[in-house]
Amino acid sequence: MVVLCALVFARVCAVAQEEDELTAKQRVFHGIGPGLRAIRHGVDGNYYILSAPGTFVGVFNGAGKELKKVPAYATNTGPPNAELRAIRFGEDMDVDAAGTVYVADAGASAVKVWEANGNARLISVNGPVSLATMPEGEVGVGTLHEPHLVMVFDKNGRDVREFGDPETIAQRAELNRFLNIGRLASDELGHLYYAFEYFPEPTVRQYDRNGYAGQDIQYTAIEALTTARAVRREIDKQESRGDAPTFKRVLTAVGVERATGEVWIALHNTLLHFDKDGNRRASYQLYTAEGARLDANTILVEKDRLLIGSDPLGVYEFGRPDKKLSQ
Repeated sequence: MVVLCALVFARVCAVAQEEDELTAKQRVFHGIGPGLRAIRHGVDGNYYILSAPGTFVGVFNGAGKELKKVPAYATNTGPPNAELRAIRFGEDMDVDAAGTVYVADAGASAVKVWEANGNARLISVNGPVSLATMPEGEVGVGTLHEPHLVMVFDKNGRDVREFGDPETIAQRAELNRFLNIGRLASDELGHLYYAFEYFPEPTVRQYDRNGYAGQDIQYTAIEALTTARAVRREIDKQESRGDAPTFKRVLTAVGVERATGEVWIALHNTLLHFDKDGNRRASYQLYTAEGARLDANTILVEKDRLLIGSDPLGVYEFGRPDKKLSQ
């Protein structure tokens, strides 16, 4: 059965597929569990992990040993701005090729930046919820309150461009902006990927570095219709009530293979794999090594494995099922 997937400038076809079970090889980074927000792999070979609430990003080697914390200042040392001495409530985190760590600190309404050489700076942002590093020291930031979906700041913390108009899903402005909240990811070519967390039909939009939209990867298979209809009914209810928006996430995690631009998204414990052209390649149900259901909230795509995190279960290592199929 062929299912049409809507794209911004292109249209692709995806064939509805059976969902396979994907079971973790093992749990890694055993000290990480409740509050997990993000895991990233630095060019130094180390892994950077953010949990909330928590005052720092943990840096681990490949064996899972914690090497350091970012930030970590001795008493009476560090930047004069007290906000840069710790994280209040980190929603998202990334690390760039220079080893600079960026944290979307919702508790401080700021993006906090710690460079490998010890320099630190703060960028004031109203309600940051996600971020992704870009070339030349830029960082893309997704927010809760700004009129555009993405704000881009340069290495000096200046707002250099904004892009992405929210889609109209609801008539009430506050409700509509909430439904457009998304998670950001990036690849080596400078593309940004904006994953809409609350859309009835799970959608990831690709932008180039300058903010021009490329394609939408959208999951509209038959098996997704029940959830989409339920979300639209809830939107109608909250539209008429007029109170503060409260929704459960539909799309719970996104990961992009940086070298290829292939996209992996999670809908709780369902993992979907799309190629760089937006074609859905496979669907999986996620389970821990012990056989428990794994609801993903962060995905790190590596060459030969996937690291998938869940709050509160922790981080699990999976083999790349697509690599097995290609062998």
